[in-house]
This record gives sequence, C-alpha cells and structure tokens, in this order.
Amino acid sequence: MPVKRSASVAALAPAGRRARARLCLRLAAPLSFLLLFAALLRTQPFLGYPPAAPPPVAGPPKVAFLFIARAGVPLDFLWDAFFRNGEEGRFSVYVHSAPGFQLDRTTTGSPYFYGRQLARSVKVVWGEATMVEAERMLFAAALQDPANQRFVLLSDSCVPLYNFSYIYTYLMDSPKSFVDSFVDKTEKRYNQNMSPAIPKDKWRKGSQWVVLIRKHAKVVVSDKNVLQVFRRHCKMVVTKRLLGRRPNARRLGFSLRRNKKGAVIQEHDCIPDEHYVQTLFSIKGIEDELERRTLTYTSWNQSSNPRDKMTWHPMKFEYDTSGPDQISAIKGIDHVNYEMEHRTEWCQRNGTSVPCFLFARKFSYSAAMRLLEQGTIGPPKSAQLLVNF
Repeated sequence: MPVKRSASVAALAPAGRRARARLCLRLAAPLSFLLLFAALLRTQPFLGYPPAAPPPVAGPPKVAFLFIARAGVPLDFLWDAFFRNGEEGRFSVYVHSAPGFQLDRTTTGSPYFYGRQLARSVKVVWGEATMVEAERMLFAAALQDPANQRFVLLSDSCVPLYNFSYIYTYLMDSPKSFVDSFVDKTEKRYNQNMSPAIPKDKWRKGSQWVVLIRKHAKVVVSDKNVLQVFRRHCKMVVTKRLLGRRPNARRLGFSLRRNKKGAVIQEHDCIPDEHYVQTLFSIKGIEDELERRTLTYTSWNQSSNPRDKMTWHPMKFEYDTSGPDQISAIKGIDHVNYEMEHRTEWCQRNGTSVPCFLFARKFSYSAAMRLLEQGTIGPPKSAQLLVNF
C-alpha cells in the first residue's frame, strides 16, 4: 500500500529543490575559476616558482675583489685609495679572515672593508686543502650578487698596478678567465691514489691567484668530487722543512716514511692551491675558455744558494725595491714563457698587446706607501684620504 505524504511535506519538496539549485548557481562561479586556474598551472608548470635563470641585473656589471687574509687587510690604505678612484656600483669587496675576526673601525681604516668579512670562515693552513676551501667560500659569497661578473682572487699582500678604470676595462673586455695553468713534467706532486677521479694527464699546476668569469666561478663552487680527492691525497708532508728548519732534508717534493707494517712508502708534497682550480678546469674540459696565465706578478727567489730555493717563497717588495723603475719593468712585461710546455703566452686582449699583469705581490707596508706616493693607482680624490693614514 503506497505511503501517503502529508500536505506539509509535499509542499516543502519543491522549495527544497529550488534552494539547492540556487546554492549550485552560487558555487558554480568559484568552481569554474578554480578549474580554470588548475588548467593554467598544468600548461605553465613554472608559474609560482622561482625562475630558472637569475633576474636581469640592474646597473653595471661588477668586479668582485676577493681577499684571503690572515686577519685584517694590512694594505687597506692603498686599496682604499684604489676604490675611491673607482666608480661606486662597479665593484664589491669580500674578505676571508680568521674565524671570529671582524672588520670594523677598530681593525681597518677603510670603509670599503667594514663588515666585508665572510660570516663563516675556516682556519687556513698553508699547504693544506683549507686554502682551497677559503677560496671556494669567497666565490660562493660573491656569486650571491648577480651583478658580480668578474672574480679576482687576491692575497693580503697584493697591490694593484693600475687605477680602477684601467683594471675594470681590462677585465670586462675579456670573455675568458685568467688561470695560470701548465704541465710540470719535473715535479712529483701527483699521487697515483688520485686516479681515476683525477687522471695523471689532467694534473695541472699554476698560480692560485686567478681571475674568473661568473660561469667558471660556479664550476668551482659546485665541485665536490675533485675537492674530496684533494682533501684525501693532497697534503703538505714536509711543512717544517719548507719553512727552513731543516732544508737539507727536503727531497724534491716528496718524502719517505714507513707505514705501520714497516714498509717504506712515498708521501708527496702537494700544495692544493697551486693545483686545484687548474686541475678541475682540465678535468671539466674548459681549458680552451681560459687565458692560461695569471694577472698577478710574483718575484720568486732568485738566490743561487740551493738552500734558499728550498723554501719556494716569493720575494717581498720593500720600499727600496718598489720604485718607478721596478714597477715600470713589471708593467712592461708582455709575454710569459712556459718552458715545460714549450709555450709562450703573448698577453693580448681582442688581438691587441696589453700588459701581462694588473696586480703584484708580496708588498710590505712601506712598499705600498711608496706606490701611493708615486701615484701608481691614481691621485686620491680628496685630501681627507691622507689624514686617515
């Protein structure tokens, strides 16, 4: 028997359907929008995410000056004059110093160095991989600024040989990095245990003072494999002898010792900062993208005494050896000979002969003062500069 609905229930049924219909109409518009937005996301998967390429750089490209310092920058007064004669917005400054060291008004007289030390640093030991780690930290910090397009690695005893404008134009006009790199067939620093990660035919040597374009700075920072091999197998094993305490005990880049089983094994002197960037770029197959020379001049020990040559340390320029004649001689160098490779690097830019060196080391405080007096980097822009000295 069919169930009879009451009159009140029957009357409510049409009203309920109309209410549901009005609700559906109200929801239709937002639902349509959400469906359309979802479809748009499917057709444009990067919408709402950071772009793959960095945003366009506003303003001129910059040169990043990267200083490896023991603590402060002892020649900051000279670099202060150099930067004052430069153009604001065309350079940046970064300093790797001892952990915990702060660059402020109590530790530097130049505002260009205030607070420019890296937030994180390592204790650098000469002849160990920590030097390479410090370099990589500097490159990584400078890469955070997309305007930095050239990266100049400098020591705390380096000086500029020209004014800012000349150096800036020289670097920006070259599309290549400047990396001193060659095969030294007489040295015994390569460790067979580095293979296969570092094949012997990819092993290179050169000055650590490089100038990189942005692309190559990224290669250095992104590397993990080659650095790990250097950490494991490239160490200084005769540090005390290199410091001159026992120069006669040094054996051409390696020493002999006995392992736990009594067997005699050979350990190598391997100065990472003289091999790392060069070898990395060789492995990556980008040597054709380099000017295979350094822009930083160094005068190596010219003593005829074999005991003196054991130390490998560069000569330091003092006041009496940094006069106009000596500086002009450095500026006049237009080629570099690599006898091991029977190669001569003629220093050119876009087919035009240019000076080989823009910087030099190692300079004492008095030698740097003489450069300033001679106007090597250009006259100070204000007399107030001299008061700070």
